[in-house]
Amino acid sequence: MIDIRPVLFVNGFLLLVLAAAMGIPAVVDLLSEDADWKVFALSGMVTAFVALALILGARPKGRPALTARQAFMLTTLAWISTAAFAALPFAFCNLRLGLTDAVFEAMSGLTTTGATIIVGLDHAPRGILIWRALLNWLGGEGIIIMAVAILPLLRIGGMQVFRMETSDKTDQIKPRLTQVATSITLVYAVFTVLAALAFWAAGMGRFDAICHAMAAISTGGFSTSDAKLAHWGTAVQWVAVFAMMVGGSSFTLWTGPWKNGRPKVLDDAQSHWYLAFLGTAAGVLALWQWTVNDMNPGVALRHAAFNVVSIVTTTGFVSTDYGRWGGFAHVVFFILVFIGGCTGSTAGGVKIFRWELLFALAGIHLKRLLHPHGIFVIHYNQRPIAQAVLDSVLGFVVMYFFTFALFALALTVVGLDFVTALSGSAAALANAGPGIGEIIGPFGSYKPLPDLAKWVLAFEMMLGRLELFTVAVLFSRSYWRE
Repeated sequence: MIDIRPVLFVNGFLLLVLAAAMGIPAVVDLLSEDADWKVFALSGMVTAFVALALILGARPKGRPALTARQAFMLTTLAWISTAAFAALPFAFCNLRLGLTDAVFEAMSGLTTTGATIIVGLDHAPRGILIWRALLNWLGGEGIIIMAVAILPLLRIGGMQVFRMETSDKTDQIKPRLTQVATSITLVYAVFTVLAALAFWAAGMGRFDAICHAMAAISTGGFSTSDAKLAHWGTAVQWVAVFAMMVGGSSFTLWTGPWKNGRPKVLDDAQSHWYLAFLGTAAGVLALWQWTVNDMNPGVALRHAAFNVVSIVTTTGFVSTDYGRWGGFAHVVFFILVFIGGCTGSTAGGVKIFRWELLFALAGIHLKRLLHPHGIFVIHYNQRPIAQAVLDSVLGFVVMYFFTFALFALALTVVGLDFVTALSGSAAALANAGPGIGEIIGPFGSYKPLPDLAKWVLAFEMMLGRLELFTVAVLFSRSYWRE
């Protein structure tokens, strides 16, 4: 039997953080003279009670050390338990969301998906709005820590490469997990503050600026308006572009030592691919809008850059209804959903790092057709990549697209049309937020979907956020054997 006490012990601390976070919207509602402050206070007390019960009741002897099996269970159970308790304020606030809608909204927030079922955000209580932003922010930080500390240990999807990089004695980030977490949290908070100040300077109110800064840096995409960023002007939208780009970059590289006055992120191969891809995709769509749809060049560049960055970083912000841009744009945006940001970021999707290795692997296969006896080695940041890493990446990508297809079929079974099912599955798995079509498109909502479809999508959000294999391994019989 697997000893679950360390798992429950760590989950207790995570729930305690969540309970403390509930105090922020409680204070916001209290200052706004909104009765919902009692809901957040009570939810916080219930969550804190359960958290302390887990900490005290499941405290292991000595210093807890997680095995690989316990780590698999921890990552899945952590997202399930925090989403369940984060849903309490949604269920009991003035919005009176049902169980399904409350869990969907909480899971969407914590996985930084940004898909929402709430309509009327412009008039929603401030406590709920700041709570949604906090879920994005807390979930985003948790995702970065997971990518640095747990996934490399579990060797999922080639993540062991980043374990080697962070443990290299000549080029290390930090030697201990606590120091890594502290450094990442500090950088994450600093970028959030800078984004909030930039949004405020660009014309947003202070409250909206704080909420959107947390949602942009976490690439979560929860807004305070049904019109999302289309509600604000040009300056705000350009600030959002740069904030989302930072959120989609690797935070582990921002915490590393600078060389010659330059952060490591600027010299990383993955960052170069990331910026080049964003620039190319935005340029192609801007040119399309200018030449085909007769949009003003400046406006075309702004909307193309904004929505390309939003989708590639899986943020889910929207500056205009790109659903009206025509079939070419639909196909481009659908493809972009699968790209994702950098490894070590808050973004979802397949990730730039894996695409970089896949293209390199395809190039080597072409060379082998001409030179059958040649020896070719794939490098990443001037370091050779082991075959085990390439196998791990290939396995992840195959599993990713198989999961996407399987859940798209499941969504059609529960009653969704072809476009909604296909784009909804892609958006949920990539944690990207909006899909394509009239229902869940750029200015749509997931509220009209059947409850069963919402449960399917919520589970798929968690699968995508936890890199698939972390959850899938729990359904293996060998996992439960001694």
